[in-house]
Amino acid sequence: AQQGRVREKAYGKQKIYFADQEQLPAASDAELRGLDGEIAALSAKVQALQQSCRQMEAELKDLNSSMTTPEMAREIEELRKGCVTYVEKLERIKAATNHVTPEEKEKVCSEQKLYCKEWRRRKRMATELLDAILEGYPKSKKQFFEEVGIETDEDHNVTLPA
Repeated sequence: AQQGRVREKAYGKQKIYFADQEQLPAASDAELRGLDGEIAALSAKVQALQQSCRQMEAELKDLNSSMTTPEMAREIEELRKGCVTYVEKLERIKAATNHVTPEEKEKVCSEQKLYCKEWRRRKRMATELLDAILEGYPKSKKQFFEEVGIETDEDHNVTLPA
């Protein structure tokens, strides 16, 4: 600072030293434009490299998450074994002689619908009857069911089929 190469500024008890820019040569407008162009070119190059790096990282992530050749061979072998068992099961099913005809299937389905409809109708009638009784009953619904001995579908975790 005493020789004049570096400047000194005092801020209270602190001192800051910085280069004396008056000693540096002044750059011309052409040099500044050249440096700006160089900065822009280098910035574009940095962005291109960063983009390339991101693509390579994504590719690496994909490759790391994919199966290796030995793993793929094991997986193929397991799938082939599973395929053989399914083919055998299919052959057993095809060879069975007790197939259900479409008429029998339709008959069973229609009977199920009929029985479910009747179940709903009877459950609704019983619920309406019990609600009418419970209107004048002094105790709770649960106590009434226990005294009379009524078991509901919910007590046995039974639900009507859809």
